[in-house]
Amino acid sequence: MPCCLPDSVGQRCRVNAKNFFAELKRRNVYKVAIAYAIVAWLLVQVATSTFPVLEIPNWAIKLVIALVVLGFPVAMVIAWAFELTSEGLKRTETANGEPVKPSRNKAWVYVVIVAAALSIGLFFVGRYSAPNKQSTSADVSAKSIAVLPFENLSEDKVNAYFADGIQEEILTRLAKISALKVISRTSTQQYQSKPGNLPEIAKQLGVANILEGSVQRSADQVRVNVQLIKAAIDAHLWADTFDRKLTDIFAVESEIAKTIAETLQAKLSGSEEHAISVRPTDNPVAHQLYLKGRFFWNKRTGDDLKKSIDYFNRAITADPKYALAYAGVADAYVLLPAYGGGTPQESYPLAKAAAKKALEIDDTLAEAHTSLGLILCFYDLDFASSIKEFERAIALNPNYATAHHWYGNGPLKALGRFDEAIAEGKRAVELDPLSLINNADLGDNYYFARRYDDAIEQLRKTLEMDPGFYDAHWTLGKALEVKGALEAAIAEYQKARALNDDPFVLGLLGHAYASSGNKTDALKILDQLKELSAQRYVSAYSFALVYIGLGDKGEALRWLEQSYQDHAGNDIGCIKVEPLLDPLRGDPRFEALVEKIFGPQKNASPSDKSNR
Repeated sequence: MPCCLPDSVGQRCRVNAKNFFAELKRRNVYKVAIAYAIVAWLLVQVATSTFPVLEIPNWAIKLVIALVVLGFPVAMVIAWAFELTSEGLKRTETANGEPVKPSRNKAWVYVVIVAAALSIGLFFVGRYSAPNKQSTSADVSAKSIAVLPFENLSEDKVNAYFADGIQEEILTRLAKISALKVISRTSTQQYQSKPGNLPEIAKQLGVANILEGSVQRSADQVRVNVQLIKAAIDAHLWADTFDRKLTDIFAVESEIAKTIAETLQAKLSGSEEHAISVRPTDNPVAHQLYLKGRFFWNKRTGDDLKKSIDYFNRAITADPKYALAYAGVADAYVLLPAYGGGTPQESYPLAKAAAKKALEIDDTLAEAHTSLGLILCFYDLDFASSIKEFERAIALNPNYATAHHWYGNGPLKALGRFDEAIAEGKRAVELDPLSLINNADLGDNYYFARRYDDAIEQLRKTLEMDPGFYDAHWTLGKALEVKGALEAAIAEYQKARALNDDPFVLGLLGHAYASSGNKTDALKILDQLKELSAQRYVSAYSFALVYIGLGDKGEALRWLEQSYQDHAGNDIGCIKVEPLLDPLRGDPRFEALVEKIFGPQKNASPSDKSNR
């Protein structure tokens, strides 16, 4: 049965309620509430619209909102307890004793209207006046990071290699975390260990966070200082100092990587947690030799690559189970022919043996899978196995820019899978945005896809980064030549030749001379190539290019067949898709060579048909 109040009590309640609401109205509490709500909305709009533009931290916006919410009950209490009179602010009880003067002043209504108009205006200003900044920041993942070069604070400045090595090893551990975007070392090396403008650096690298630090080594003791910074607002997210023995350096690197992952809320899988905790060697001497090897490997010259091989081999002598040292040997030998340090016949088998040994010891090394993938592509011309190695490498280390780069510029390009090749090239540039070779080879992928305008645009962008970058000049020359701009192409080849005495460029230049009708200079280049081949390695492919330009298909095919015999896959591996070889297509000898390299199944691949 419903519970009912006696009539007298109910009547009193209704009267009291009526009096209460009348009192609220009399004391202007309604007006204050409405005015407060409008002004509060105005303040929130000002904060949310202008604070991000001024790069005021996000917590300041939250503070404004919290103060607005907490201020509402305070405003209501003040409105109830005090009243604004002609003589100023008085307590309501005092004001009640004064005669009431009705007023027709509706100024508060106008205040509310003006405030509302300003609020709406600010909303649209915030929404449409700074969309670029918001969209730019939205494109940058909060879980992206660049590890800047560590400062060497050791008294012995020779220990610079050690600081470089610690930076690279921390970066490598972070790169194995798939939830993070980690920028490659190539792009970060140009920045000093204590740069002045972190927001600008982060913008150039496309990251939200920066890790910087220093290393101080003394005998068997090492101190590592690190600080993780949210670059846009230059705010420290985490900092720490590690004083450990040299033998504990791997534990320090692992702890730093795990803490960064936790701070950036990057969830680790079980395999990733294991990968960033691995101790590659228990021998500190071997580790020092390995770091020295990587120091010289990163310099990327023929002589420095040979020095790196010596240090890697000494590391292997100190610890025959040091898989990373074998991977270092493979990485060095696979690059040696490109930097004039050896022939493919000499270098690639040694690279292959070292990569396989590294993987026998540790099958989880992305670097070794990557080197093996390139060898299988360019030496064995085994594209299917090459693809498997690259896919394995990328699965193990999704942030390894070199794996994406070589995958796109290797088997995917050779097979004519251009959309995939370009996608991998773009990913490599995203992970290593300041790498000249990554940018130039993305242009090369566009060239092979016959997207010549895109190639020219990408290569000119690369040359804006460094006008003296040799590879970009000759690749740009190829794109210009196939578009019919022979004079411009010749100019680019000549610039490349002035920057590097690579005989390959002579072959391109001879082809362009012959194609332009200048057979005299083309024949002179053939003589130069013959003289050089008596002194150093000259690819057979370079001769073939000149003979194609001269229209001598027989000699061109003879030299292409020689290139195949030489295992010069970096040249011959792309004959199926190289535009400069179009005059030979349809010739039985040429098609037989293509068949020999790719086989009937590969020739008939759907991806190839869709891109021819």
